[in-house]
Amino acid sequence: MSQTATNSAAATAASKTKPASPWRLAFKQLSKNKFAMGGIVVVLLMFIICFIGPLFSPYSLDTMGPMKNKGPSATHWLGTDNLGRDILLRVMLAGRVSLIVGLVAMIISVTIGSTLGAIAGYYRGWVDSIIMRLADIMMSIPSLPLLIILGAVLSDMKVPPDKRIYVVMFLLGFMSWPSLSRLVRGQILMLREQEFMQAAEVLGLRDRRKIFRHLLPNTIPIIIVVATLTVAGAILQESVLSYLGLGVVPPTPSWGNMITAANNLIDFQKRPWLWIPPGVCIFLTVISINIIGDGLRDVLDPKMKR
Repeated sequence: MSQTATNSAAATAASKTKPASPWRLAFKQLSKNKFAMGGIVVVLLMFIICFIGPLFSPYSLDTMGPMKNKGPSATHWLGTDNLGRDILLRVMLAGRVSLIVGLVAMIISVTIGSTLGAIAGYYRGWVDSIIMRLADIMMSIPSLPLLIILGAVLSDMKVPPDKRIYVVMFLLGFMSWPSLSRLVRGQILMLREQEFMQAAEVLGLRDRRKIFRHLLPNTIPIIIVVATLTVAGAILQESVLSYLGLGVVPPTPSWGNMITAANNLIDFQKRPWLWIPPGVCIFLTVISINIIGDGLRDVLDPKMKR
C-alpha cells in the first residue's frame, strides 16, 4: 500500500515538473500584457456584436420607416438614415462585411506569402531570384493608389455589388503577400541549415514534405504576428475604398460606405449619428488588432523581447 502511495506521489511530482509547452508559455506571457488582453476583449466583443447582434434586431436590412434622419431614440438606439433604416442594425451588418473582408484577405495573403517565401528560401538560386524580384516590384508600387485604380476599373465594368466584395477580398489579400514572403524566406534560409534538416536529407524525404511538414511549421510565430496586422490593414484599406465608392458599394453595407453617407456639411454637423458609430467601430477594431499584433510580436519573436 505504501509502495502504491509512493508511486502515485512520484507520478504527481513528475507531472508538476513537466515543462509547459511553448504555446502555453507564450499565452501566459501574453496574458500579462494588459493592453493586448484588452484588445482581444474588444475584438471578441466586436465579433459577437456583429455576428450575433443582428439576430435580435426587430428590423431588417431593407426595412424603411417613416422616421428619416432621426437621432437616437428608444426605438432606434443609434438613429436612422435618410431612408429610415436603423443605423444600429446597419453598423452590425457592416461589421460582418468588414471583418470578413479582413479575415479572408489575411488568409489569401498568408497562403500566398508563406508558400512563395518557403519555396524561395528552400530552393534559392533562380527560383529565389524570380520570386523576390516579383515581391520587390509589388512592394515598390503604392498599394492604395493601385487599389483605387482597380476599384475604378471594377466600377467601369459594373461588377454587381454582391460579387464585388469577393473581388475586393482577393485584391486586398493579393497586394499584401510580398512582405510576409520576405520574412518567411529569411526564416527558411536560417532553418534549412539546422541539424533537423540535415537529418531530413539523410532520410531522403521529398522536398514537399521538408517544406510543409518541417520548415513552415517553424515559421508559424512570425506568420501569426504578420497575419494579425494584415487583418487590421485590410479592414482599413477596405474602409478607405468603400468611402471613396470603389470598394463595397450599397446596398451592401460596410463601415466605409456608411461614413460616405455623411458626405455633406449638413450631415457632418447636424447628424453625427450617421458617421460616428461606423468611424468608432473602425477605430476600435483596427487599434485593438494592432495592439494584439504588437503583443504577439513581443511574445513570439525572440528578437523583440523587451
